[in-house]
Amino acid sequence: MRREGEHRPSTHTVEGYLLARAHHDQAHREAGTLCARMTWLTTAQAEDVTRHYVEQRLEVSRNTLRDIVERTAQIRHEYEERYLALRRDLLRRHAAAACAVIACAIGMGTLTGHLIR
Repeated sequence: MRREGEHRPSTHTVEGYLLARAHHDQAHREAGTLCARMTWLTTAQAEDVTRHYVEQRLEVSRNTLRDIVERTAQIRHEYEERYLALRRDLLRRHAAAACAVIACAIGMGTLTGHLIR
């Protein structure tokens, strides 16, 4: 059974495809807007400008997403290190508190034993 937040690899593939498609469509819209402002372009020139713009825009998107993935991995690593350090510290504190409670219990038992005699 899958836990909440877990996805099958195919789900990530579909999400990745949809994200890439959305970037591609957005780049095409931007290129269309750019070419519409350049009324002197022939159809072939407009198509060429569109193709180049889309290629450049998608390369920028890929690089940006790659940077985000790298930074996310760095942050995750930093978080995991900090989390482990906090867990170790918490365990040490709980162990120290347990030792103190046991020492107090032993001390009270010893004191009670001496008082009863």
